[in-house]
Amino acid sequence: MMRWVAVAVFVGSAMAQTPRPKFDAFEVATVKVSDENFRGRYIVMESDHRFVERNYTVKGLIAAAYDLNPKTISGEPAWANTNHYDIEAVTPDAVRPTRDEQMAMLRVLMKERFGLSFHREKKEFSIYALEVAKGGPKLKPSASADTPPTVGPGVVNPDRLVLPGRNATTGELASLLQRAVLDRPVVDQTGLTGRYDFDLAWAQDESQFGGDVPKASEATPVLPLFEAIQQQLGLRLEAKRGMVDTLVVDAVEKPSGN
Repeated sequence: MMRWVAVAVFVGSAMAQTPRPKFDAFEVATVKVSDENFRGRYIVMESDHRFVERNYTVKGLIAAAYDLNPKTISGEPAWANTNHYDIEAVTPDAVRPTRDEQMAMLRVLMKERFGLSFHREKKEFSIYALEVAKGGPKLKPSASADTPPTVGPGVVNPDRLVLPGRNATTGELASLLQRAVLDRPVVDQTGLTGRYDFDLAWAQDESQFGGDVPKASEATPVLPLFEAIQQQLGLRLEAKRGMVDTLVVDAVEKPSGN
């Protein structure tokens, strides 16, 4: 059986030729406690104007909104790691917002409905550096510059996870890997500036996606993530130490009523 995994789907910058409208805040939004029986988590635009988030903790929402690995967030109360919430919102104007614009509106909602305040600190962390592997990149240039930039959603099969990217940069891939897949920050050090199409397939394990994804079958012929990235994309993830931006929560509250 296939199921969708938790990734913030739309990534990248606006590519329209006309000036884009300002997406200062959602027009209207509801926040509810998630159904305990729901499995998986995701953030998607279900239409040009309908933003939907399912089954995220407050810490997960902060990580998505501020493009951070959850380990770089601290100071939150215990319930921010255990209580799960759903958000449904309507976006303004006649243009579908990019991921950056969606996250800008989510940041406003987090301040208004969750009372989020914080400060930033630089700290040294164990990180993964995304680099070009020996032999060079194997990425295919995007087939269409008009395709909305996306990474995901990932599709989980019993023997593999498939993560599609369309018109995406290596920075956007690194961003998704650190927010949703891996247990530490990921820094794009490839030096690549193009946009690419790819379908990255790997044998997932329980250490990825915060343990929300079951381990691939032992009989799978598909490579694990680190080897798959190198073989399929000509990139590699190198374990290092590095300074990264962190977020320290000063205050956060259970969400206000709708």
